[in-house]
Order: sequence, then structure tokens, then C-alpha cells
Amino acid sequence: MSINVLLIEDDIDLATTIVDYLAFENISCDHAANGIQGLSLINNNQYQVALLDLNLPKLDGLSVCEKLREESNDIPVLMLTARDSLKDKVAGFNAGTDDYLVKPFEIEELIVRVNALSKRKSGQVSNLSLGKLVLELKERTAKYNEQTLKLTPITFKLLEKLLRGSGSPVSRKELMYEIWGDEQPDSNSLKVHIHHLRKQLEKVNADLKIENEPGFGFVLKQSV
Repeated sequence: MSINVLLIEDDIDLATTIVDYLAFENISCDHAANGIQGLSLINNNQYQVALLDLNLPKLDGLSVCEKLREESNDIPVLMLTARDSLKDKVAGFNAGTDDYLVKPFEIEELIVRVNALSKRKSGQVSNLSLGKLVLELKERTAKYNEQTLKLTPITFKLLEKLLRGSGSPVSRKELMYEIWGDEQPDSNSLKVHIHHLRKQLEKVNADLKIENEPGFGFVLKQSV
């Protein structure tokens, strides 16, 4: 699978070098020279990773990261910065950064970090949402239009995985591994939990439905 990343960096020479090296590794990289432009690109495109400079014109890196997390955007963020103090790193993680790379860095290390981050969503968001449905990840609660859904730990995990799918089908295999890991139950178990989740959504009159797309998996959609 190809990797698409966004580099938000105002040093044009450094940005050109990074974009060129990533291309050699078959990693597609768009570039934004300031924070506002970067946010716009993230909101209008699908990227697996954001490479974010800390000192940016118009909107600094910490503010960009904070805005992404406030909007429940779970794109993994790799902060690129010359600041290497513990205080600066803590500030970055508090803003929602997933990883940190101090300038100057070896391009090979950047590529390793990008490949690792591209395989997951950020764990820094505190909630996920779709329409009137909100999942509070720390409290492990789900509400639709302020009505609480009665979910078991397994159905909560199931709903979280479907929400993180961003409207794309999630395969049966992915769902079962997310919930049960290597200790897989019989195939009917997933069917039972999906049925329970559908019933909970119906009880709160949610305009959401879980569809089974044969050959692709399950997807959570808003009803048209």
C-alpha cells in the first residue's frame, strides 16, 4: 500500500530534500509552507502521516496539532524541531504529537518513523465522532445526541474500530483481531456483537447504520 504524507515546513531547502528522498522510497509527499495551509490540506485530503515543523509562520506547529486533536482528527503527527529539551517535548506530546524527531536528523530515521506511524492511527485524540455520535475514549462511553449507548467492552471496541475506519469498510479479519487478538472465537461471535451494536443504535434513533459490503467488510455510515 502506498503511503501519502504531508510535510508542513517553512524551510524550503529542507522541505525539497525531504520530499525528494521520500519519493525514492515510494512515499508520496505534499508540502505546505505554513500552518494554515497545512491544516487546509489535511482537511481536504487523506494522509497517513503529518510531518510537522514546530516553528511555522501564520500558525505554529503546536497550534496546528492542537486544532487537529480538537477536531478529533487521528492522523499520526511526527514533530520536526530543533528544540530538544524535555520541556519542549512534553509540550509537543501534550498538544497531541505522536513522535518527535530533532533536527538535524538522518533521512533514514525519518523514513523508519514514517513507515511505523503510517500503520496506525494516533492515540492522542480524546474522542471520535460521526454526526451526533460521540465516543469518549478515556471514559469509554458512547453517546448519540446526548443519549448514552449501553455498550459492552467488546461492542465499544467494535464501534471504535468502525469509527476509526473513516467511512471505509473494515474487514472481518481486522475487526476480530482488534477485539480478540490472537485468541479468535468462532465466526458467529462477531455477528452477535454487530447485531447488539445495531440494536443499541436503533434504540437511540441514530441516523447511522452498519452495512456489510461483501468482499470488503463492515462500514459505519450516516443514513441518507
